[in-house]
Amino acid sequence: MWAALVLCWILAVLIAAFVVGEAARRDATATLARQAETAAALHAAVLRSELEKHRSLPLALATDPDIADLLKGAPDASARAIDLKLEALAVQTRAAAIYVIDAGGVTRAASNWRLPTSFVGADYGFRPYFIGAMRNGAAEFFALGTVSGRPGLYLARRIEDPAGRPVGVVVVKVEFDALEAEWRASGEPAYVADPAGVVLITSVPEWRFRTLRPLDAASRRLTLTDQTLGQGALTPLPFATPDGERPRLIKAPLDGVRRDWMYSQAETATPGWVLHLLTPTRGAIGAAVAAARALTALILTLIFGVAGVLLRRRQQAVARERAAQAARIELERRIAERTQDLSAANAALNRQIEERQAAEAAREVLRDELVQAGKLAALGQIAAGVAHEINQPVAAIRTQAETAAAYLERDQPAKAARPLHQIGEMTARIGAITQELRAFSRKAEATLQPVNLPEAIDGALLLLGGRLKQAGVRLMRDKTVIEADVLGQRFRLEQVIVNLMQNAVESLEGTPEPVVTLTIVPRGTQVDLVIADNGPGVPDEIQSQLFTPFVTSKATGLGLGLVICRDIVAGFGGELILRPSPSGAVFVVTLKAV
Repeated sequence: MWAALVLCWILAVLIAAFVVGEAARRDATATLARQAETAAALHAAVLRSELEKHRSLPLALATDPDIADLLKGAPDASARAIDLKLEALAVQTRAAAIYVIDAGGVTRAASNWRLPTSFVGADYGFRPYFIGAMRNGAAEFFALGTVSGRPGLYLARRIEDPAGRPVGVVVVKVEFDALEAEWRASGEPAYVADPAGVVLITSVPEWRFRTLRPLDAASRRLTLTDQTLGQGALTPLPFATPDGERPRLIKAPLDGVRRDWMYSQAETATPGWVLHLLTPTRGAIGAAVAAARALTALILTLIFGVAGVLLRRRQQAVARERAAQAARIELERRIAERTQDLSAANAALNRQIEERQAAEAAREVLRDELVQAGKLAALGQIAAGVAHEINQPVAAIRTQAETAAAYLERDQPAKAARPLHQIGEMTARIGAITQELRAFSRKAEATLQPVNLPEAIDGALLLLGGRLKQAGVRLMRDKTVIEADVLGQRFRLEQVIVNLMQNAVESLEGTPEPVVTLTIVPRGTQVDLVIADNGPGVPDEIQSQLFTPFVTSKATGLGLGLVICRDIVAGFGGELILRPSPSGAVFVVTLKAV
């Protein structure tokens, strides 16, 4: 009997440990996959932010009249002045190099004009980014520098004269050393591959310009020519990159050691570029399986132990009944002692089970919190943007409704029509905001159309009139420009104006005679909207990170308002900057004129 009980115990432990262990393996793998997806999305967001920061620079420089005069050979054009301007811009934007090439392919001005490796006078007419920009208006190309030998992304934009004839190209070279160092410090190897499968940006330097899979001879020869690489490049990575977007476990060598990784990927803002991420498992899956199997074996051992004890007690009871009457008293005493010991053992076992159940519950809660934190990290900026965009029209609807009610109480229905009309417009605005959110979820781009800038300012001031009066802020508005149509969206442009003016009003708290100034400045194909105040200005320590998410000088701020404004203006093809000022803060919104 005892042999059968032991055999059943062994079989039950083996089967249950295998089943529970596999369930724990699936659960741990799924958890690690979700963490890897979140990490890949965050890495892609950082790369996207870095690229978008630099893509606006060649677009702005292509319209610089001084650069156009230099390329057209104007008598008063100074190449040295352009060199100094490009040098300052390169320092401010942390670009590796900024240079201007004429239509013949010769560099006329460069930010590195002081260095021995200056590009000035060099012929880059053969470079693909120059050829592509001259032909298509813009080009992006990742390659090694012919002079520096350092890899980087070349962002090129064609420069045209007033007649629309191409006169040259402005180029911004972006290097990703700082970004790669951040990825390297995270302990998660990351690499970005182009549509051909060539690794361009990576936290592991020896993987650069290797391929996700072998290239045929023709593709290899063409890529070597375009990338200006040596013949040792374009060999496959030392591991196979999985196909498909679903995370999965792979084995890959790093520093000569083959390890287990959770592979994940995420799309970037550049078409065809895909970010690949290897998240170390650090034995988490094996530890989860071992813990589940050990706990299962312990529980089953306890169950069979209790069953064995009960069976043994039954056998002893039968033996005691058959014993002589003389020995019954002693036998009962011994049974009582053993019963007491067994109760203590059961109590100890129950305590251990309760402690282990509490530990399991705590582990489940912690896992749920980690999942929720990952979801918040992915949706936080969208939720904060919706809150910023909807709060203003809701407050305006409430104010206009109270005004209409007051007019109706005074039996003045004609005057109540205007607030009710405004409520209709604010409701339409909320509808446009929610429609924009749905468009965002479908990755659809908003339709741009001509917007009358003074009318958009009037709409924003309608929302902020009460706030300005309550804060005692005097509004100075230059109304000399009454017609200025720009490319954008009416409601989103109003939201930018509202957010910037709200920031100005909040910064003016405690300022004697607070003033906010609105000025429209037409500049050919562009229109500037300048919003200035006479407050304390933006602190120096956050100016360089002013448009970074969650960076703010407010005690209760989220640090998302200016980020949202910049994204909206960038979606219009414009630019939002903080202009240096001896006093107060001056924000300039540059938009395309229609």
